[in-house]
Amino acid sequence: MKIKAKLLYVEDDVTLSYVTRDNLELCGYETDFCGDGETALEMFRQHQYDLCIFDIMLPKMDGYDLAAKIRKFNQDIPIIFLTARSAREDRLHGLRIGADDYITKPFSIEELALKIKVFLKRSGRQNSHHADLYKVGSYVFDVENYCLIRGEDTRQLTKREADLLKLFCEHTDHVLKRDDILMKVWGSDHYFVSRSMDVFISRLRKYLKGDPNVVIENIHNIGYRLIVKT
Repeated sequence: MKIKAKLLYVEDDVTLSYVTRDNLELCGYETDFCGDGETALEMFRQHQYDLCIFDIMLPKMDGYDLAAKIRKFNQDIPIIFLTARSAREDRLHGLRIGADDYITKPFSIEELALKIKVFLKRSGRQNSHHADLYKVGSYVFDVENYCLIRGEDTRQLTKREADLLKLFCEHTDHVLKRDDILMKVWGSDHYFVSRSMDVFISRLRKYLKGDPNVVIENIHNIGYRLIVKT
């Protein structure tokens, strides 16, 4: 599966948070949620995020203080305030302490999603973190650089190996017919090309054998299927 951009969402209104989280996940974002500023700061220190969305009126530590503390050790991550405080002074204060945008409630999820997309693209996080990466069990597959990464180990793939693995990743848990694989990766379904495909699949199995939850399954007389067990 593709690696999703990861958001930190902080909101003390439980009902609103459920609706917003569901919509953000429908938009394709992985969203961590908490309801107070102190917990949010601790989560930010322990995890890597691509963008933050903060309410201002939060328990324990308000959104202004939270953003200011985060800016002390991370100047680049986009921060969006999502709040009922609509006064001009509040907006200016939020921008002065380092927020990238300030959206007042009630808001449309379409506007929020569009702004998230813009800030991720602007910061380069959308491309570098998930557009060309796939999570395959305990491996990360970097499509653009033809790399298969597991922990501190990186294996350089050939272009053909990378093309084949990308096709499997795009169709995880679905059967791919032999002829379809041959035409999409090799551009031919000739017998000798078919024998070559089997060799390449054997190589991928060898590269992925470090994780027993990742299996390229042979479907007799039909084709192959990439299975990633959870």
